[in-house]
Amino acid sequence: MNNILIVDDEKWVRSALKWTVEQTGLPVKVVGECSNGLEALDWLNEQQADLVLVDITMPVMTGLIFLEQLRQAGNEQAVIFITVNEDFCYIQQALRAGAFDYLLKPVEVEQLTACLTKWLNHQQKALNPPKADEPSIPLAQLSPVEQVLKFIESLPPGQVTLAEAAKHVHMNPSYLSQLFKQQIGTNFIDYVTKIRLKEAKRLLTATTLRISEIAERLGYADLAYFTNIFKKTCQVTPSEYRKTHARH
Repeated sequence: MNNILIVDDEKWVRSALKWTVEQTGLPVKVVGECSNGLEALDWLNEQQADLVLVDITMPVMTGLIFLEQLRQAGNEQAVIFITVNEDFCYIQQALRAGAFDYLLKPVEVEQLTACLTKWLNHQQKALNPPKADEPSIPLAQLSPVEQVLKFIESLPPGQVTLAEAAKHVHMNPSYLSQLFKQQIGTNFIDYVTKIRLKEAKRLLTATTLRISEIAERLGYADLAYFTNIFKKTCQVTPSEYRKTHARH
């Protein structure tokens, strides 16, 4: 059983979070509640928790200062921030401070379950690292964008959407879109379109599938739209590309 400390200046929020944690059915237990960061630091000096769910904006000591002082004291508990603020720069500041993740209020059971499951998987992999001949990076140690890139690679191009990617890393789609553009240099849709068109070229040259079938496989319900996208990027239509690049 993994112990959780909840830190929020509003008692009803702490009670709601505790109830939500219990509803996840995961091997976690709320063992303490504090009303601000300073109180939480004192609590952790005397008692043990594996994870801290902490509000970012609190009187006396904010969540960000709490995390900073927690690390300065040499404590390694994972911290997940709870916030009502969806501002990109604000959330980015929280993640850069070393938070494991963040959740938006009001925290729903499904949202919390996904977040805690990711944390538990991270804990499990930390306790059971891969053998020397099987190097790997635990998914939870990757940045959200790196996780999204792996998620994109794991699915057929026609099944990748921003909404699904955001759900995979339990982020707000608009925030993920901004973060993706900032770190990759291109927006999510253009990145996925490039992958789809690369697969379209492969299917055009390596198979005898009808162009409409290829479009459908890549998630384009409208053949004309697929043709226009392909021509705009490749300067030729799918039919022309097949004629000049087909394998004989």
